[in-house]
Amino acid sequence: MRAAVIVPGKDGGIIEIQELPDPKPGDGQILIRVRASALNRSEIGRKRALKLRPGESQKPERDGIECAGEVAALGSGVTSVKVGDRVMCRCNGGHAEFVVIDQRGAMPLPDSMTWEQGAAIPNTFVTAHDALTASAGLSAGESVLVNAASSGVGVAAIQIARVLGAKPVIGTSSSSAKLERLRPLGLDAGLVTSDDLAKGVRAATDGKGVDVIIDNVGGTVFEDNLRSMAYKGRLVQVGRLATSSSTIDLDFLARWRMRVIGTSFRQRSAEESLAASVAFARALLPAIADGRLRPVVDRVYPLAELAQAHDYMETNAQVGKIVITM
Repeated sequence: MRAAVIVPGKDGGIIEIQELPDPKPGDGQILIRVRASALNRSEIGRKRALKLRPGESQKPERDGIECAGEVAALGSGVTSVKVGDRVMCRCNGGHAEFVVIDQRGAMPLPDSMTWEQGAAIPNTFVTAHDALTASAGLSAGESVLVNAASSGVGVAAIQIARVLGAKPVIGTSSSSAKLERLRPLGLDAGLVTSDDLAKGVRAATDGKGVDVIIDNVGGTVFEDNLRSMAYKGRLVQVGRLATSSSTIDLDFLARWRMRVIGTSFRQRSAEESLAASVAFARALLPAIADGRLRPVVDRVYPLAELAQAHDYMETNAQVGKIVITM
């Protein structure tokens, strides 16, 4: 099969498309013939970090963490799907013609959706749902601020917050044009990053401040985030598109009884990660089926042009997901 790998290099990883053996499903696993996959910001970071260290031999790493396709084969004990089913999933090595996953991670792809749309759902929607529910404990009627709202996680978080009953849903972006494109998805108020964040948020929340922040930016907005939160507000730190460090006024944090919560899948066990996918599917697959949640595909590249897709993601021009077709 053709598969994308990242080869360690002097200045970071190099993307190559190689011929690898077709994988075989084991007990409780399924083989998926991948029709489309999607690119995620974490892959950019991993590529940069995969530098060849002097005197060490490093193996190439498979690339891609989500895909959509059809079930091609079943391992023993599989009962939840059958050969030919259309599915989407989080996975390891998704930028490839075939991938093997645990049957519990397979989510049905509605017939009304294309492969490209299906590939744009699993990772960012699971991440956003986990951040809003497991981390933030969002309740209906609470307000939500999504930083970097046009990112993959941002687009998902806006829609999920709306479906879960959040009001208002506020988003930030470097571009007012991007914010306008997000309004039909459930964005009630948009703030350009050059604006005064705390002032804009309080105006949108009748002076109260926001209950939950899903932050995809990091250190450059951390202090402004705190000043934007309501009493007992929760800040969930998901991504660090800007910087990974900042200062914090602990007295202010304590006085307003705020919580800062970090979340990532990198340290979670396979079972913990799978549990997040199962929780999302149980809660929100009906909203995908009836159209209340819908992926936004910004641009599509063939697998052979995965390196160009990486380059495009680094421009930060996209709204939603960058998809790869096999």
